[in-house]
Amino acid sequence: MPEETIVIVGASLAGAKAAETLREERFGGRVVLIGAEVERPYERPPLSKGFLLGQEPREKAHVHGPDWYERNRVELRLGTTVTALDPSRHRVTLASGEEIGYDRLLLATGASPRRLEVPGSRLQGLYYLRTMADAAALREAIAPGGRRVVVAGAGWIGLETAAAARAYGNEVTVIEPEPTPLHAALGPEVGGLFADLHRRHGVILRLDEGVAGFWGAGQVSAVVTTGGAEIPADVVIVGIGVRPNTELAERAGLEVSDGVLVDQSLRTSDPDVFAAGDVAAAYHPLLGRRLRVEHWANALNGGPAAARAMLGQEVSYDRIPYFFTDQYELGMELSGLPTPGEYDEVVYRGDVAGLEFMAFWLSGGRVVAGMNVNVWEVARDVQALIRSGEPVDRGLLADPKVPLAELL
Repeated sequence: MPEETIVIVGASLAGAKAAETLREERFGGRVVLIGAEVERPYERPPLSKGFLLGQEPREKAHVHGPDWYERNRVELRLGTTVTALDPSRHRVTLASGEEIGYDRLLLATGASPRRLEVPGSRLQGLYYLRTMADAAALREAIAPGGRRVVVAGAGWIGLETAAAARAYGNEVTVIEPEPTPLHAALGPEVGGLFADLHRRHGVILRLDEGVAGFWGAGQVSAVVTTGGAEIPADVVIVGIGVRPNTELAERAGLEVSDGVLVDQSLRTSDPDVFAAGDVAAAYHPLLGRRLRVEHWANALNGGPAAARAMLGQEVSYDRIPYFFTDQYELGMELSGLPTPGEYDEVVYRGDVAGLEFMAFWLSGGRVVAGMNVNVWEVARDVQALIRSGEPVDRGLLADPKVPLAELL
């Protein structure tokens, strides 16, 4: 019999961890890991944190050492683009014209930054952050300090890059059309706390205002807001979200809707094709709906889950969405999805002003999300509260002297 082959499209964190899991689970067939970037698989959080700040070397971001792939018989094909997927023939086509057959395939194609399509958006000096090369270029632009940096978007990437730019001694202005930073991710209550944090560190926030265009003669020199203001700029960082890279799946006829649709085992509408990471819109058995989660933890855990499912194991991918960020003196973990309109109130415990606290989003008295700021070793208890689905005593929840485990 011919050797069984698993192809992974996307040499990302999800793809690399899937390949690692296949070998850990003693899959003895051929594993082909294909990536469009020339950099071997790496984790993305350092790109807006340690690497961007010059605190961590490039190598620390890599998922595996340079010889891991050869030692584990993983064919790593870097700088290689998959141009077509044919589920009926179980083959992928590369840009070179080469075809590779597969028994099962994982799509780990990730996402791409949304582009600002406004006048002047092709000027030099505009930066998007997604790849290691993007981070290296951005660091070179902001590391000298003394620059006028404008950040379009006050989401996770926008705020983390704003914090990095301030750490290098730049003047920083953040433009955001919502009333608070992280409005869609955290809601106005906690989003307002992040606004206060950045203002204390000298960032100018222009909220309820968008970007209308850019001025400059070849190089950007100013950002024009929807309110008509002109903000001088030497560097512009655009962080307005990402879109899932679903083109390959769409052309192959797979079901797609804001991501590649997969079931709780991360299987697509084709039984031999799976998807994981930023590109996957997965049915969450605990929450009873589809989620597409754009964060490190989803790639870290989703790749291995998909690998086990491809090997025929029973998989129910039901992890609570998890996020983290580091900005200035604030370190934070978030569990759950505190989507505005889907919670009734926010309950705090601890010292909010001193940035050592927890926040809980409640719906019908039940915890739907929890955030710990500079309070550690509690994320597991927070997730247990979310999983329980049981109403909690609001007073006990707010009392730092009451262990979270006692509320279960």
